[in-house]
Amino acid sequence: MRTMPAILFVCLGNICRSPLAEAALREEARRRGVALEIDSAGTGDWHVGAAPDPRAQAIARAHDVEIGHYRVRQVTSADFTRFSHIIALDHENLANLQRLRPAAADAELSLLLDHVPGREGEPVADPYFGGPVGFAVTWADVTAGAQGLLARLTESDQPPRV
Repeated sequence: MRTMPAILFVCLGNICRSPLAEAALREEARRRGVALEIDSAGTGDWHVGAAPDPRAQAIARAHDVEIGHYRVRQVTSADFTRFSHIIALDHENLANLQRLRPAAADAELSLLLDHVPGREGEPVADPYFGGPVGFAVTWADVTAGAQGLLARLTESDQPPRV
């Protein structure tokens, strides 16, 4: 039995969107004094062991959050029982997670922006092929998603306060 909600953010390569979502939720939970287990992963394996994209690190750092120590990892079948909530950053990764999900898994799957009123069903845009403006938009989206998710978790799951 879990003692606190455990959240896994998932994108394709785990170098841009999902580590930024992880960082945004860590920061929001820290700010509000809420204890959560938080991680991120990718459905692909191209970057396993690498640090997040330097542009993702730069936008996080611009918001006083350091992610350079994060390391890319790929989603595993064990994640579906380790985490209470697995949150995809777009529809393609949500579909991949639905295919990978073991039959006995109890993790709740959703899109990050499903937790932002009025943005349900929207993906977080992939900034990988763009410039700094795309990473700023992604940071704004993952921050809004983190705030919405945390509001939902504190209403329903009542995580322990730290």
